[in-house]
Amino acid sequence: MIGYWLKHLDELFERALPAALAAHDLSRREWQVLNVLASGDGDPRAALEPFDGVDDALRGLAMRGWTTGHQVTDEGRSAHAAITEHVVRFRRQAADGVSPDEYGLTVDVLRRMAANLEAAYTA
Repeated sequence: MIGYWLKHLDELFERALPAALAAHDLSRREWQVLNVLASGDGDPRAALEPFDGVDDALRGLAMRGWTTGHQVTDEGRSAHAAITEHVVRFRRQAADGVSPDEYGLTVDVLRRMAANLEAAYTA
């Protein structure tokens, strides 16, 4: 049952988040890469390792002038701030009725389940 809800939620995020980013003509992956870079979390390839499209997103952001290498430009910081407002509203909508404690517990449970399976099936 958990697999169904995880997959369903991911599909909803994949469909709904582009609408939240449409005003900026930005893909979900470009947003994720820009957010990693703006937060100073290092190389987005490492931070987003399980996802495809990171290199394409890096190129797209550079073409906009929002990044150079792994640095966010002034224009990119301005864009990031504006887009963050849309994403925060989107996240609030997605988590409506879910307390911060429930959200944290859910993430922790999923993290532990993933760790269990990684330990059991990766050598």
